[in-house]
Amino acid sequence: MAILFKKRLMIIFFLAFCLTLMVEFPAGASATGQEVYWLRVEGAIVPVVADYVGEGIRAAEEAGASCVLLEINTPGGLYGTTQEIVECIMNSRVPVIVYVSPAGAWAGSAGTFITFSAHVAAMAPGSRIGAAHPVSVGGEGEMTDVQKEKITQDAAAWVRSIAQMRGRDPSQAEMAVLESKSFSDGEALKANLIDLVAASREQLFKQLHGRTVTLIDGKEVELQLDGAPLKPLVMSPVQRLLFKISEPNIAYILLTVGGLGLIMELYQPGAIFPGVAGGISLLLGLYALGSLDAQFGGVLLILLGLGLLAAEAFVVSHGLLAGGGMVSFILGSLMLFSGGPPALRVSISLVAVTAASMAAFIAFLLGAVIKAQRRRAVTGQESLVGTTGKALTDIKPEGIILAEGERWKAESPEPIEAGQKVVIIEVEGLKVKVKKEL
Repeated sequence: MAILFKKRLMIIFFLAFCLTLMVEFPAGASATGQEVYWLRVEGAIVPVVADYVGEGIRAAEEAGASCVLLEINTPGGLYGTTQEIVECIMNSRVPVIVYVSPAGAWAGSAGTFITFSAHVAAMAPGSRIGAAHPVSVGGEGEMTDVQKEKITQDAAAWVRSIAQMRGRDPSQAEMAVLESKSFSDGEALKANLIDLVAASREQLFKQLHGRTVTLIDGKEVELQLDGAPLKPLVMSPVQRLLFKISEPNIAYILLTVGGLGLIMELYQPGAIFPGVAGGISLLLGLYALGSLDAQFGGVLLILLGLGLLAAEAFVVSHGLLAGGGMVSFILGSLMLFSGGPPALRVSISLVAVTAASMAAFIAFLLGAVIKAQRRRAVTGQESLVGTTGKALTDIKPEGIILAEGERWKAESPEPIEAGQKVVIIEVEGLKVKVKKEL
């Protein structure tokens, strides 16, 4: 009993430890009040990024931090998520500095709106910004020309409003949307789209020290950044996991692997692990695709394809179900993010490799199933077919034989004398049909 209690206690402590890893503690709990809260966004702008940025700004506000430094390097992302981040920055009660870094970084599409919305916008040498023409606002698929024009005009008006509020050139900002224009760091500075160019974080702080910014409530704040301590805010374990799987190619792979795991479980019942791993992967993939606004029709086509591939093992279709499943799977894969932002699309080469691998995998499973079905039974009465025995009596046309250590009533289309070797060719209940052994 004592050993069992200790084991249970160890399990409880292990689960408690795992929960502590999943919990994100308040970011400003140990703040001194003059710290610079530092956030880093590297990759596409997806919903979990909006949560991360929002939580970071709220923590800085609660702690009375000096400001928030948001470093970004992004090719773009979802329009709705961008709106959430911009709204959070523009309504922040502490100054927010957006710094496009490191050298060579890009604030493309969604990153352009986020940079323009900052109280202070800065770029590293060799970085670029722009190409903010909206491609799609969600998973609604191909839009009409009128819908595209409405979205474009709305985005243009939005970026003009942001630029005017921050004292930037609205006409230049509008060109990033209407003409998909990109600006180098020097061009953006000359066009009055950013406030400064800095080669490092230290240089950025020195240039901004003593600068005054105006918050949403009209309050003016003087930045005291020279020598200010930096407080890094990283994503929680849960946010990091969700961010990783929110990459379109990863989400697509999870969905595919999940489907294959469930198919393997159906082909080999009782394997357990493929079913468990497949179910988890499938649900994670569906969550990620949902957060990325993937087209619902594409997801359904992929699931239909996986279902048809699974049905091939139970229905004699001579490959028609498998063929239809592959066609449905490929079409769904191509539809997932059609018309969406380039940063949120599944690689065509990945679709091709995945489809080919799946076809080979299904062919292997079907081959194993067919081979198992054709294999001679080794248990039960069916295992007697093909075995040899000895006639104990004359069989004319019925008699008794000895096979596998047991006596069987036998029947033969030709006379067989007692003592001759026979081969069982068929089993009918408790009677077998035999023929002479050649």
